[in-house]
Amino acid sequence: MKPNSKKFLKRPEYPGGKTAFKEYVKKNLVYPKEALEKGVEGVVHLTARIDDNGQVSEVVVEKGIGSGCDEEAQKLVKNAQFGAVKNKGVRVKTKQRFRIEFRLPKSKRTIQFYYKKSTEKSQPDSSDKKENSFSYRINITNKYQ
Repeated sequence: MKPNSKKFLKRPEYPGGKTAFKEYVKKNLVYPKEALEKGVEGVVHLTARIDDNGQVSEVVVEKGIGSGCDEEAQKLVKNAQFGAVKNKGVRVKTKQRFRIEFRLPKSKRTIQFYYKKSTEKSQPDSSDKKENSFSYRINITNKYQ
């Protein structure tokens, strides 16, 4: 049996599909200052109602991560404009789930090393052999932690 590909009601869709919505989020996401300072990362789960004209309303955070990320995710979803849908004269509001991912930008790590040449005798009894020793220091800094 073939599954029926026709659906009774059409759902509003972001123009360009899921990939276009991901690009919209990537382009318009502003990482909250508080989250940057605290090093907060994660995924905010939201639900929203979308009417037949593509207007988003009733955006609710289902699972948040705090530090301003929840509010930023709500703002992004609320400002998105979905395509209008015609359902044979029936006006329908649909409920849709969203995942907005917050990842800290990768910081440039700096590595510094120092070369130190010292001349010391290895043992007092030994002849005048000079031994070279090396000392390295590596600093890795992350400005988000």
